[in-house]
Amino acid sequence: MKKFRHITAAVALGTVASLALAGCAGGSDNGDNGDSGDNGDLGTITLGYLPSWTDGLSMAYLAQDQLEKLGYTVEMEEMTEAGPLYTGLARGDFDVYPSAWPEVTHAEYMEEYGDDLEDLGAYYDGAVLTLAVPTYMDDINSIEDLKGQADRFDGKITGIEPGAGLTGVTQDSAMPEYGLDGEYELLTSSTAGMLAELDTAYAAEEDIVVTLWRPFWAYNSWEMKDLEDPKGAMGEPETLNFIAHAGTSDEFPEASELFGKIKLDDDQYGALEGLVTSDEYEGDPEAAVDAWIEENGDQFDWLVTE
Repeated sequence: MKKFRHITAAVALGTVASLALAGCAGGSDNGDNGDSGDNGDLGTITLGYLPSWTDGLSMAYLAQDQLEKLGYTVEMEEMTEAGPLYTGLARGDFDVYPSAWPEVTHAEYMEEYGDDLEDLGAYYDGAVLTLAVPTYMDDINSIEDLKGQADRFDGKITGIEPGAGLTGVTQDSAMPEYGLDGEYELLTSSTAGMLAELDTAYAAEEDIVVTLWRPFWAYNSWEMKDLEDPKGAMGEPETLNFIAHAGTSDEFPEASELFGKIKLDDDQYGALEGLVTSDEYEGDPEAAVDAWIEENGDQFDWLVTE
């Protein structure tokens, strides 16, 4: 499993950064924004993101690259949970969350904080939440097939962070809808913890069911299949969006215009995430973005070049 080491390190770094955030505010309230940056640039813009969700990790570093080429100074705030991230975004601790799931996964946060947020546009269509099993499990193809099979899985569905939208949808919608809440327990820990459990079970070809999502690089590292969801309990496909603190489009018009233009398809996004999370570029996501632009840059009319 060549990518697991990087994501574990990213989650560990995120824990430190999230603690630091409580004591220092960035973004809109730091007095450095506007047209008077120290280096004569467009000001300082702060991105908050969840490194354990590598769509956010990848897009944050692509956004950093593009914003710096426009003339912004970019600061990065790593978080470990969606709840504190949206709280910080709503109160202006940072300016933009570059990979939100606003329609299903993070809908409760959008409803709670919507008056203090603004949507700067979607960069990816077709994101989905799933329950998944390894492809060697030939007889489990639907969430319905899990009913009555709890003993095979030690009575557990292996999940990610307790505050993740995926956790809420699984626990509050899918499990009761399919009658699994009396048989199974959703075990939560972290994305890294879920991947470690998956890696161990996969190596031994043991039965395991995990919470996953697309797009996610795990599908490139293990042969997995999404379980059919005939009742639609995991939610409809949604978009991945740039969600900002309210007023960001007025304060940072050039950045907001850029975010509205960025669009990635499956292959383009998969290449970006694959490079950013690879062993080759471990600890150097900026170099991964540079490599991605070199390989894919001619496909985009929105790309900012130096």
